[in-house]
Amino acid sequence: MPIEELILSLLQQNIVYVVLAVLLIVLVFKSVKIVSQSEQHVIERFGRLHSVLGPGINMIVPFLDRVAHKISILERQLPIASQDAITRDNVLVQVETSVFYRIIQPEKTVYRIRDVDSAIATTVAGIVRAEIGKMDLDEVQSNRAALINTIQGSVEGAVNDWGIEVTRAEILDVGLDQATRNAMMQQLNAERARRAQVTEAEGTKRAVELNADAELYASEQTAKARRIQADAEAYATEVVARAIKENGIEAAQYQVALKQVEALNTLGNGTGSQTIVVPAAALEAFGDAFKMLKGRG
Repeated sequence: MPIEELILSLLQQNIVYVVLAVLLIVLVFKSVKIVSQSEQHVIERFGRLHSVLGPGINMIVPFLDRVAHKISILERQLPIASQDAITRDNVLVQVETSVFYRIIQPEKTVYRIRDVDSAIATTVAGIVRAEIGKMDLDEVQSNRAALINTIQGSVEGAVNDWGIEVTRAEILDVGLDQATRNAMMQQLNAERARRAQVTEAEGTKRAVELNADAELYASEQTAKARRIQADAEAYATEVVARAIKENGIEAAQYQVALKQVEALNTLGNGTGSQTIVVPAAALEAFGDAFKMLKGRG
């Protein structure tokens, strides 16, 4: 008996078992679902949501359950969007934004929103316009980090029902029209000129204060010198008075004679040719002074 006829005979005798084996293999393949690490599968049973399969090996009921949606859970970036907004001080700005998000609950994303990217972009545009409308232009430029945090928080609250997590929001650029830029440049130049004038005025004020301090210091030193000189003269007067008290009038005459001789020496030591006219009474006084000094000597 040929081999073909033998195999055919065996199949005819065990046809039921063969069919059951093939059916079992098909059921196994249909019931086992392997999900990638970066995906989640939404399972429907009779057209209704039944479960969500996570990464790894999963089991379903063949012919009753089917994989309706394969959703990537990787982080996504929306295309860079540009929208016009008006600030609180009525300045038109053009804002470029970028949003990153990921799907964390595929069952909500699939059955509650059709176009996720378009819905998020529309939501971001509305929130950006609303938030910028609450701020002046200077605040938009200087508080960009706070504005980004506010926009991200508002977007997260708006898309929470869609099973989406906003991971990051960025404001890439805040553009201005040429007229506004020219006005801002004029304002900047005026501010620079004002600061220069303030700096110059402060320098002048400081110089005046330093000069006043120097004059005050000089006056204080002059007064101190005069006080010392007055103290010295008072001391000398006190010494002379004590000498007169102790030695009589001769002590005073001696001091006067000494001063006269010192004055005459000073006049004689002057530079150049000098002619000194001395009254006769002064000559007699000088003579008496020399006699008294010789007597003291």
